[in-house]
Amino acid sequence: STPTAVDRLVQSLSASFPIKDLGRLEYFLGLEASFHSGGMTLTQKKYALDLLHRVNMENCKSTSTPLATSESLSRHSGALLSTDDSFRYRSVVGALQYLTLTRPDISFAVNKVCQFLSQPTEVHWEAVKRTLRYVKDKLDTGLRIRKSRFTGVSIFTDADWAGCVDDMRSTGGFAIFVGPNLISWSSKKQPTVSRSSTEAEYKALANGAAEAIWIDTVLTELGVTRQRTPILWCDNLGATYLTANPVFHARTKHIEIDFHFVREQVAVGKLEVRFISTDDQLADVFTKPATR
Repeated sequence: STPTAVDRLVQSLSASFPIKDLGRLEYFLGLEASFHSGGMTLTQKKYALDLLHRVNMENCKSTSTPLATSESLSRHSGALLSTDDSFRYRSVVGALQYLTLTRPDISFAVNKVCQFLSQPTEVHWEAVKRTLRYVKDKLDTGLRIRKSRFTGVSIFTDADWAGCVDDMRSTGGFAIFVGPNLISWSSKKQPTVSRSSTEAEYKALANGAAEAIWIDTVLTELGVTRQRTPILWCDNLGATYLTANPVFHARTKHIEIDFHFVREQVAVGKLEVRFISTDDQLADVFTKPATR
């Protein structure tokens, strides 16, 4: 945080291997950093433009959403792509994965098209091209990091119950904030089928809790004072009640590991679970196609 500390660090490292200070961060591995009063913004505009150029879509018509909300992608929809087109599909999807480093808004769309890498079809390729058209529309979108005296950890978790039409598995997601800054997020299809929406939400809550505990540990090691207990925000009343009421144990034997893990963290005071309305649930964008 000070030039003196930076100089000491560079001198210490240079004793072991060749190193030099390149000054203030501007561009690194496709990440662009722009500084402003109160913080910085991380974007990948040049990387996104290079990707659009690679697939000859730099002059394509833009769109306002990364995926269509009116239809669900399936592994059986559309004709299979040729070998060359399948290779191009996997290459572009892999490039889109790297773009999610500063673009949480496309996380769900990229996670969805990643599920068809083994046998992509024309429908899946159209979905990828729609995501690219959305990227073109939002080239300047990035991750804003702001200075803040508040360092409390907030975790928003959500799940789309039985959202996959192929195997009826749910998609879970979480967003973790330290103060006002989003620092970790996830959009991922759950590995097992959930028999109720409460079970799907609880699995997502457990994943968010594990990540939050790790982040809280890292902050402690860095010397950041914990201002309050990390708060998990969930929009499912059933899942919220399960974290505090052991009477429901008999109904949760099929999710017993997740149940005991979260209950234990709440009991020892490492986590606090609260209810939030669906309209205010920020993690909703990681579990289903975003609307305009």
